[in-house]
Amino acid sequence: MSKNAPYQPKPGELLRLHIGGEHVKEGWKIVNIQVKPGIDFQGSATDLSRFADGTVDEVYGSHIYEHLGYIKELPQALREVYRVLKPGGVFKIGVPDLSFLCWMMLSPLFNAQERLGIMRVIYGGQTDEFDFHKVGYTEDMLVMWLDQFGFVNPERVDSFGLFPDTTDLRMFGLPLSLNMQASKPG
Repeated sequence: MSKNAPYQPKPGELLRLHIGGEHVKEGWKIVNIQVKPGIDFQGSATDLSRFADGTVDEVYGSHIYEHLGYIKELPQALREVYRVLKPGGVFKIGVPDLSFLCWMMLSPLFNAQERLGIMRVIYGGQTDEFDFHKVGYTEDMLVMWLDQFGFVNPERVDSFGLFPDTTDLRMFGLPLSLNMQASKPG
């Protein structure tokens, strides 16, 4: 498949996109900004133009949307997810839980070395140019953004259980991810 050819799902095929993913799983197409083995489409969360309006059944993004600036990039990414989803399609998003991470930073239960690990979850590991976080999310803020872009029925979930990724990330036995799913009205 050429890099710029639009992807056309086969009749009756479920189209599920894993934005920023790396783990190959049957039934999922991976969209990643970096070229890596197993990536189906090179591209960013802010540009899903490879997919026509209303052709995607499900979009999943684990700890990718905190890498987007909330002024331009996040609104564009949410518009793109909404655009490509079929009516009734589901958006599953996992991001660091800023409320909980802030509590951890201020808690006397953790020492300076442990706080450094917490800080890396808040601001990114900064191991390469793509590993910087530009925005933090609390549950009410994420619900507000999802609502603003037309998503309905936002629901917090403990785990998606789909991929071995950061949506199940724990530190000191405590969950660090704010996992939400919402739908495009059907």
